[in-house]
Amino acid sequence: MDVLRQKFAALLPSLNERGRRLVVAAEARSLGYGGVARVARASGISPSTIWRGLRDLKRPGRKMDASKVRRAGGGRKSLLATEPRLSADLDSLVEPATRGDPESPLRWTCKSLRVLCDQLQAMGHAISYPTVGLLLRESGYSLQANRKTTEGTRHPDRNAQFEFIYQEIRRQQSGGQPVISVDTKKKELVGDFKNAGREWRPRGKPQRVRVHDFLLPAKGKAIPYGVYDLTSNSGWVSVGIDHDTASFAVNSIRRWWRTMGRRAYPKARTLLITADSGGSNGDKTRLWKWELQRLATETGLSIAVRHFPPGTSKWNYIEHRLFSFISKNWRGRPLVSLAVIVNLIAATRTRSGLKVRCEIDPGRYPEGETISDAQMSTLRIDRSRFHGDWNYTIQPA
Repeated sequence: MDVLRQKFAALLPSLNERGRRLVVAAEARSLGYGGVARVARASGISPSTIWRGLRDLKRPGRKMDASKVRRAGGGRKSLLATEPRLSADLDSLVEPATRGDPESPLRWTCKSLRVLCDQLQAMGHAISYPTVGLLLRESGYSLQANRKTTEGTRHPDRNAQFEFIYQEIRRQQSGGQPVISVDTKKKELVGDFKNAGREWRPRGKPQRVRVHDFLLPAKGKAIPYGVYDLTSNSGWVSVGIDHDTASFAVNSIRRWWRTMGRRAYPKARTLLITADSGGSNGDKTRLWKWELQRLATETGLSIAVRHFPPGTSKWNYIEHRLFSFISKNWRGRPLVSLAVIVNLIAATRTRSGLKVRCEIDPGRYPEGETISDAQMSTLRIDRSRFHGDWNYTIQPA
């Protein structure tokens, strides 16, 4: 489309009315089906004029009297020339909050061409909805979707926290101590539901799945909580079936330690955890700290937690070193059962050597469990001088 616009912008101004009509018609004919609409959008010439040019091309031997070509400036004047308020009124309807009246009737209404046309007619303009579309394009408007770009308020210590976490990881690894990244992956409905992505299948035989994504009570949902070992490039995923609570999160870490961690780090004295600031492992979640205290006492490990600043969860290591590969491995495959989910997660591999172990966690983790001030006062928690709310260490009792 951009190539067509550039071609017409360079060529059409030097032609008379008949020449422009024949050029756009020839271009539309060469494009085949849909060519008239594409050329009309690129050139700004109405489809009816292009169709007229196509009829002229079918009669190449017909001579046209040169005197019948309109002189420059001839013909009916554009609406923008005859109705100077039209452009401003149209802008006030399309962008009421920034260019027009905040109380515009279209502030909370779908701004389709027909709705805009009705409003302009109510304001006294004689206009049709196709002309509204032409005016919008001439004014630089186009149909656009939302784009995710705004991350919210940027914390002033955001970069400093990233640097702090990086230095802590380097120090921990240099001492041969374990470093893990934890988080909850997106919850998945269990059943024959559509799963994003595509996979190779016989031509014309796609996997058939349900039209609507409604929870199947008999199968429930899967809650994958992951633990990624930054040093060994290995992962553990507990697939929960109840609720995503701090108790579930810490129990997933406990199961990783018993199954994989203590075997890989038999001389471990400390465990460094990097986590988001929200969710079941959030920095303000009391139950998270309470359960970590229990884990530290059970294992004898000093557990150091380093939270990523708010709004930066996508930078958590587990997101792009484990979860992204799990999603790639099961793309286009309906997650019809918990067994399928576990097998697909456990089969995830990468060329860099990633290995994943996955098991179902059948435990029940009720929501709403609270930790009192008296219980919090018993925690053996040491807070860092730099952002003690994000960086703290829990010692064994």
